[in-house]
Amino acid sequence: MAIGKARALPLTSDAKRFPVIETDADIAAGAEFLVGREPCFERVITAHGLPSPRRVENNLSSLLKIVTEQLISLKAADAIWRRIETRLYPFEPHEILKFSLDDLQSLGLTRAKARSFQAIAEAIRRGELNFESLHQVPDQDVLAKLLALPGIGPWTADIYLLTALGRVDACPAGDLALQMAAQDLFAMNGRPTPKAFLERAENWKPWRSVAARLLWSHYRGLKGLSQRVN
Repeated sequence: MAIGKARALPLTSDAKRFPVIETDADIAAGAEFLVGREPCFERVITAHGLPSPRRVENNLSSLLKIVTEQLISLKAADAIWRRIETRLYPFEPHEILKFSLDDLQSLGLTRAKARSFQAIAEAIRRGELNFESLHQVPDQDVLAKLLALPGIGPWTADIYLLTALGRVDACPAGDLALQMAAQDLFAMNGRPTPKAFLERAENWKPWRSVAARLLWSHYRGLKGLSQRVN
């Protein structure tokens, strides 16, 4: 697989100590490592090419969008998010806190997600959650900080770690699409549980976030979806 010479884990542009995925070259380095560990990944690359870095901004808007997407289809989440953007942009915590639970629910959120929106905004207002400081926090501490917020579970925290902070070894084992892709690609007997997925993913460290991107590509291929990620 000619994807470039393997290299050390990438660092952020300002040389902070936690390696992140920023560029196509980072993806290529991770993919080369993974193919050496798990040759089945080469099938995905051959069929679909290398995936994109799949990054979003590290901010309140991104976290609220991921909360919105929990446990619903992307099509439904997109429709709800368009309404939320119209009402809540530019996503200032003090402005969000002016909305009642009923107001937030009227945008399409469940009661639990509306409470989560308020709790996240309140945590920022109190100084308990600072997005910029997350760049300087180890993965497990980032996950613990996010999981302490009402309405945020492992899937949301892992997806935020992967897409917003770009961490190299994030592993959203509870993601249904990843589980289905792994079942097919590795010919597993049934869709793996999060525990079984994590056990399989031990072999992918320290590039599990690139493995996730490859598995998302495989899932999209299985479903006949475009590989383009907006």
